[in-house]
Amino acid sequence: MRHKSIFFFFFFFFFLNNIHVEAQPSTIGYTCATNLSAYPCQTYAFYRAAAPDFLDLASIGDLFSVSRLMISNPSNISSSPASPLIPDQSLFIPISCSCNTLNTSITISYAPFPYTINSGNTFYLVSTQSFQNLTTYQSVEVVNPTFEPTRLNIGDVITFPVFCKCPNATQVRNGVRYLISYVFQPSDTVGSVASTFGTTPQSVTDVNGDDIQPFDTVFVPVSRLPNLTQPVPRPLTASKSENRGAIIGLGVGLGVCAVNLVLVLGGWYLRERKMKKKKKGGKYHGDEEKFGVGGRSGKKMEEVNLMADVSGCLDKYRVFGIDELKEATNGFDEKWVIQGSVYKCAIDGEVYAIKRMKWNAYQELKILQKVNHGNLVKLEGFCIEPEEANCYLLYEYVENGSLNSWLHQRKNEKISWKTRLRIAIDVANGLQYIHEHTRPKVVHKDIKSSNILLDSNMRAKIANFGLAKSGCNAITMHIVGTQGYIAPEYLADGVVSTKMDVFSYGVVLLELISGREAVDEEGKVLWASVDGILDGKEERKLMRLRAWMEDRLVDESCSMESVMGAMVVAVACLNRDPARRPSMVEIVYALSKSDDLVFDVSEDGLSPRQVMAR
Repeated sequence: MRHKSIFFFFFFFFFLNNIHVEAQPSTIGYTCATNLSAYPCQTYAFYRAAAPDFLDLASIGDLFSVSRLMISNPSNISSSPASPLIPDQSLFIPISCSCNTLNTSITISYAPFPYTINSGNTFYLVSTQSFQNLTTYQSVEVVNPTFEPTRLNIGDVITFPVFCKCPNATQVRNGVRYLISYVFQPSDTVGSVASTFGTTPQSVTDVNGDDIQPFDTVFVPVSRLPNLTQPVPRPLTASKSENRGAIIGLGVGLGVCAVNLVLVLGGWYLRERKMKKKKKGGKYHGDEEKFGVGGRSGKKMEEVNLMADVSGCLDKYRVFGIDELKEATNGFDEKWVIQGSVYKCAIDGEVYAIKRMKWNAYQELKILQKVNHGNLVKLEGFCIEPEEANCYLLYEYVENGSLNSWLHQRKNEKISWKTRLRIAIDVANGLQYIHEHTRPKVVHKDIKSSNILLDSNMRAKIANFGLAKSGCNAITMHIVGTQGYIAPEYLADGVVSTKMDVFSYGVVLLELISGREAVDEEGKVLWASVDGILDGKEERKLMRLRAWMEDRLVDESCSMESVMGAMVVAVACLNRDPARRPSMVEIVYALSKSDDLVFDVSEDGLSPRQVMAR
């Protein structure tokens, strides 16, 4: 009997131990090879809206360092702040997946997301609740070796690695565009997951194996993002027993409310009598009436506060009335929309572009009032609407629209290489001005082809300083910007510097040379496609460049030396190490002399050297 008990004890212990091991998710992560051309890639993570902290796109966007639109577009939902999410609403989160070698010689694929530790946070809680098991606390420990999990301080910035994978060459040939990161739920089956994403169970097991456990991250291969089936809000119906309970509860609640109402009215009556006595004695001065929150006086105080914020701008810019703007745009009719919330209007014979926004323009006004350069879009005036707490910025109207539209939408309207090079130099001059000639320096933070406007002479002006920051070499946790243009160090660590503008500028240069968009239909970033393009001998470099550049430029028979010079500048701008990227002064010089210079990309960045003209 004793031997049976010992045998049963060891069997039971072995059984429990096996259950524990099998229930665990993949702890460290998923290995990858850094030499694979598949990395980096743009992919998606499946996420569910959850109460109480993640029931709106803004909160989820902050967690994953993306904008509301970057979530709403692939998820086929509205991006409006007025459209709240419902619990368990399905979302696709765009992530940038890369293969990372850690200091323990472990190489895993993940998308890094910085997270600021708050009171009560632990690696485990943030991994399982905020990131919903898209990572594990063990992986967080490996990625953040300098932090002790038991000694975290409020304000510590921790990198949380969201597990991801990029499709390999075979998968791409089979039509796979994305491997969506999905956390396998206890109620899931491989068949149900495959059905949700419009793929086959076999394709899921081919990628993940057949031993998938609850809370493992699985990678679902898809050729396109499916239309998500959203949960239906619970209908406002109830059974008879529920109705009976509700009626009883309602009766109890009304009784409590009645008692409270009597107490409140009694307290109000006693207070009024007391106040009347004070007023008769001359001790009451009507402060409640003067500073009341509601009514006209409250709105007047709000208007005073708003005007005080921009008081330093009143003598520099024209202050427009809201009635002027409404009359000029027929009440902000859609036919006057240029793009998004920007409208075209004519007032007193002058044409303006009106940027309509909620009251958050102070920082933009503060920066714009100290800059004045021909390659920056000029601010002409502003308007404050205190009734709705709106602010309107009126800019000079730039006739030919954005560079993005000329490169990617107006395909039949050709831009010559000479014009493209002139645009590149204009943008570089504008950036040089805000980086070198303002005190403190200004970082634009959102350089992209859609924020570069072209006037009637096809000269470029930098627009939209809504994200700009005065001062640099700072750290921020609020990552903003546009996918495909964001510098790696800013995305990973929140480092704000002028070199992040240089990186974005490099992407714009690639657009000018290739005619391609910063992010293609498959979610791949343009800058990743130029790795190795300048390797090897001159003949090989020129051949690869000719194959990579836009066909119409090849047909134009433009100077390949000039194009090569611009490509070398672009590659230098995209250096992973911000310190090795050129300054805008070097870029302006290099591009201005591109027909007469040869450029070398060295370990120290961009090194121009003059050669004899042939």
